[in-house]
Amino acid sequence: MNRSIITVVGKDTVGIIARVCTYLAENNINILDITQTIVQGYFNMMMIVDTGNVSGDFHSLSSGLENLGKDIGVQIKCQREEIFEKMHRI
Repeated sequence: MNRSIITVVGKDTVGIIARVCTYLAENNINILDITQTIVQGYFNMMMIVDTGNVSGDFHSLSSGLENLGKDIGVQIKCQREEIFEKMHRI
């Protein structure tokens, strides 16, 4: 399993979760865990996903999510889980 962390942050609007989840489904990405909050009108979501069956390479996925974020007015970042694990070992 290839796990990645996706974060979505920005002003809350209708359809953010739907658009992100649709993009993930279209690219064969399974959501393993998800949490989201809205604080004073600002949306924050973190997802742990399995990118083992992704359609294309990781860079294309990451760029596609960033572009989707621009389209819907939020910032979307996708990072491999290994980055987080190595940061906590230091």
